[in-house]
Amino acid sequence: MSEDEANGDGGAVEDEPGDDEQPADLEEIRGRLEALAADLEGLDSTLEAAETEDDLDVVEADLESFRTELESIEVPEPPEIDEDEADEDEEPAPEEEVQQEYDEIESDLSDLESDLEDQRGPYGDDVVSEINDASGTITGTRWTEEGKAELIEAVDGFLDELNGLLESSVTLVNRGETVPEQLDATLDDASEAVEDAALDADDDAETIAGLLEATDDLQSDIDDATEWTDLEIREQLRREGYYDVLDHVKDFPPEWHALKVHEKQGNVEQILLALESFDSDFMEEHCMEALERMGPEEAIDPMLQKANRRDQAAMAVLGKIGVDDEEIVETLVDYVDSNPNLQQPAFRALGEIGAADAVEPIAQQLVADEADVRSWAARALGLIGDTRAIEPLADVLADDDSDRVRASAAWALNRIGTQDALEIVADYDDDRAYLVQAEAESVDLEPAA
Repeated sequence: MSEDEANGDGGAVEDEPGDDEQPADLEEIRGRLEALAADLEGLDSTLEAAETEDDLDVVEADLESFRTELESIEVPEPPEIDEDEADEDEEPAPEEEVQQEYDEIESDLSDLESDLEDQRGPYGDDVVSEINDASGTITGTRWTEEGKAELIEAVDGFLDELNGLLESSVTLVNRGETVPEQLDATLDDASEAVEDAALDADDDAETIAGLLEATDDLQSDIDDATEWTDLEIREQLRREGYYDVLDHVKDFPPEWHALKVHEKQGNVEQILLALESFDSDFMEEHCMEALERMGPEEAIDPMLQKANRRDQAAMAVLGKIGVDDEEIVETLVDYVDSNPNLQQPAFRALGEIGAADAVEPIAQQLVADEADVRSWAARALGLIGDTRAIEPLADVLADDDSDRVRASAAWALNRIGTQDALEIVADYDDDRAYLVQAEAESVDLEPAA
């Protein structure tokens, strides 16, 4: 007996697999895979012969059992090979060959499972799904007047087919304010009729096939109906009455002339329609200028959308509208600590709105590095008129290095107009800067009679 054996160390040798043990395991795995491959061929033939849903249910159960058996097989990992010592001509490890056999069977099984799903049905639920898709297209699209008429005809024709196949009596309904809403309600009734019929995939296969053909025709007719986007922009606007205000074209292009008339008549919807429709920088500029002059509340939502995209003209329009709305103020305040190109229109708009919630963030800009920014901030605070701004404006008037900024602070205090604010400005009537002195001299401390 060796010393190792006497010490009980021989067990370590017995735990190591022998040279022929691993190949033996792989041979067992190969045998199981060959048997599964043969079983899979049989399942393929069974699936081809299946004629009813019950037959397919049997095949599905067999495929599930097959997959469980396949996934119970564990292929050993191949031994690691040093990439530097790897030989391109070297035969793959046995484990890699077995893994390839496993993967091929798994791929064939997946194909067979897909074939099973393809062979099922169709079902009544498939018809309902197609009807709902058609309904979604109708409600999710903007249609011309002739398009709406074409949709009514398409749905009416579909109902004839549906009622003939189901012996039902679904008709066009008048639920909803618009044609798409009414057709949506009608197709809801059609879906319910299909569900109520409780169609069987085997016994009612011909009926289901006929219904699917009818839904295909419906979707095709919907696709052929005239959408709003099928029209050229000028034709769209003509149909919306944009050009109806023109007796003659005085200014070219006619869109611009019509815009002027709409502004004069206060037709905000037409101006917003033109802004949305024309892909023209020229028309967009003039539409925005018209909205800024008008300041209509109807423009708040589209201007908010544009302002959130850093549109300076939209900020100016929101200022002219002047509604102290939380969403508007929050949108504009986001630009208070931004770059100067965005700060200027945001300050101005917040001032014109009189946004008290913006006083603190704007006041923080009174110490900005750029003199322009400090001046804009002071004037915005003056427009807002909140007395909380008096003290910081007084500090600017006393200490700022720029006389222009100091003059803006004096103007803002004058604009706030309380006794305290006016007395502060009045003390600068002999100031070195003419603009500051002019603001001080304009102060009237005498109480109104």
